[in-house]
Amino acid sequence: MLALFGILIIIASIVLGLIVLIQNPKGGGLSGTFGGLGNQLMGVKQTTDVLEKGTWVFAGIVGLLCLMSPAFIPKDGTGSKNDDLLKGAPTSVPVQKQAAPVNSTQLPGTAVPAPTK
Repeated sequence: MLALFGILIIIASIVLGLIVLIQNPKGGGLSGTFGGLGNQLMGVKQTTDVLEKGTWVFAGIVGLLCLMSPAFIPKDGTGSKNDDLLKGAPTSVPVQKQAAPVNSTQLPGTAVPAPTK
C-alpha cells in the first residue's frame, strides 16, 4: 500500500511541476502562447484561472497523500515480505585472524635498535 502512495505522490508531483512550468509569472504563460486564438476560444483570464486552480488542486493532492501515507505503515513491527530473508541470515560474525606483528629486521633499510641495559 505504501508503494501505491509513493507512486501516486510522484505522479501528482510531476503533474504539479508541469503545471507550474507552463505558467508565466507575468500572466502570459499558456494563454500567451496561443496569441489571438486563445482569446477567441476560452479567453486569457480563464486559462490563467484553470492553471491556478490546477496548481492548488495538485498541491492539495500531494499534501493529502503525504499526510495519509503514514497511516498505512504497519504498527505491529512487521515490515515487508523481504524481511523474511533476514531471518535466515547468520547472526554471528566470523572471527578474523590477526596479522603477526612486523619486526623491524624484516623491513629493508631500517636499523635495528640496540638493546638497552
